[in-house]
Amino acid sequence: MHGGDEVVAAPGGPPQQLDWKFSQVFGERTAGEEVQEVDIISAIEFDKTGDHLATGDRGGRVVLFERTDTKDHGVSRRDLERMDYPISRHPEFRYKTEFQSHEPEFDYLKSLEIEEKINKIRWCQTANGVLSLLSTNDKTIKFWKVQEKKVKKISDMNLDPSKAVGNGSVASSSSPKPCLANGSSFDGSYDNLSNDFSPPPGGLPSLRLPVVTSQETNLLARCRRVYGHAHDYHINSISNNSDGETFISADDLRINLWNLEISSQSFNIVDVKPANMEDLTEVITSAEFHPTHCNMLAYSSSKGSIRLIDLRQSALCDSHAKLFEEPEAPGSRSFFTEIIASITDIKFSKDGRYILSRDYMTLKLWDINMDSGPVATFQVHEYLRPKLCDLYENDSIFDKFECCLSGDGLRVATGSYSNLFRVFGCAPGSTESATLEASKNPMRRQVQTPTRPSRSLSSITRVVRRGSETPGVDANGNSFDFTTKLLHLAWHPTENLIACAAANSLYMYYA
Repeated sequence: MHGGDEVVAAPGGPPQQLDWKFSQVFGERTAGEEVQEVDIISAIEFDKTGDHLATGDRGGRVVLFERTDTKDHGVSRRDLERMDYPISRHPEFRYKTEFQSHEPEFDYLKSLEIEEKINKIRWCQTANGVLSLLSTNDKTIKFWKVQEKKVKKISDMNLDPSKAVGNGSVASSSSPKPCLANGSSFDGSYDNLSNDFSPPPGGLPSLRLPVVTSQETNLLARCRRVYGHAHDYHINSISNNSDGETFISADDLRINLWNLEISSQSFNIVDVKPANMEDLTEVITSAEFHPTHCNMLAYSSSKGSIRLIDLRQSALCDSHAKLFEEPEAPGSRSFFTEIIASITDIKFSKDGRYILSRDYMTLKLWDINMDSGPVATFQVHEYLRPKLCDLYENDSIFDKFECCLSGDGLRVATGSYSNLFRVFGCAPGSTESATLEASKNPMRRQVQTPTRPSRSLSSITRVVRRGSETPGVDANGNSFDFTTKLLHLAWHPTENLIACAAANSLYMYYA
């Protein structure tokens, strides 16, 4: 199945389960190769067209990839098939360029080291073939433009000392002479023209200037603006507005609104910092603009709630327009309840109707028109519930897994341990659930147990809980490795193509 093909659904039924295949890998490790900390990928993002992909790493670098299998130079696919032209059977990307986005810094006022690690990357609107993106570390956001620049070279000099002068003698000099603008040298007198110099037939040639030509192009990344000194706490999110002019940045306690053109000031639109820090009960964990309504944005908290706010209501949006949270089940509270309820990532669906959230145990899909509870809950780490004490001891319980939705809104995906990621169907009636490994054989660790959805007693909220099979061991009985975690992944905006980061390697899969 080609990456751009649509899955045909049975009449009146949900789409069929996708058959995921390996596409390609960048930075694949050889057996036993040690991964350098600076090479571990920490951010990944497709642009709106899906033709470009950006990754950021802990070393502060941004690497860009571009799609190659769609560039058919204006010739249609049917014409290429008629000409028996070889067509790539799967999506292909190639390395485009990379640049150093952030460097390690030291805050002398707070005696604090600031890591160069890239926390988030967001693509901006492209104009005239210039790629634009925002990247951020813990404290500073940068606006980058990447474009092709022609390399200028001097291809025709007026004086070439390797060539003979006059009657065959070679131009030489024992001492350097001042150079004229046209490249020739002159010592101030004409006495050095020796008697054996004879002008060529027809006299001396006319004065020629060096010729500058542009024969090749190089990609040049330029930092156009730096948005700094606006966050006291670590930046966890940046998000572009659909107006193409503004963006937000969020840390633990505040969300700031920026204009892309103005780096000297920002507007604080959300502030959850209490007068007394001892009264602090929750922090902001993620924030994102609505994909089409420039006045709406959502942010999540460490208590498992999502707030939808409207910028038209007030300059400081401390009061939310809607609150989405799931009531705690009676008698289920434990020491770990609040930790595993903390939302680590939220994403809007392409049409803006749904919000996908990821907490430690589950993926939840919320309808923005229904704040009574999630419309679907997908169990990702239910098998880890007996191991929460161990995961707390080794800090794994605080891992921040990201989530993503397909462009058609029919599927959702998120990462897990042992370099695994999960894909769930979220269309009504869908029972699709797949566990895939970030390797050249993604189905190697596929769980054999068929997934059966267990419906909630409440038909009003239409909650579907799926994926509760126990992937703590694979089909061969191998236990999973909690030191290898797949935190970052992205879904292509128009095709069933997922890019995911396993340590320093970038894997791509298509269906």
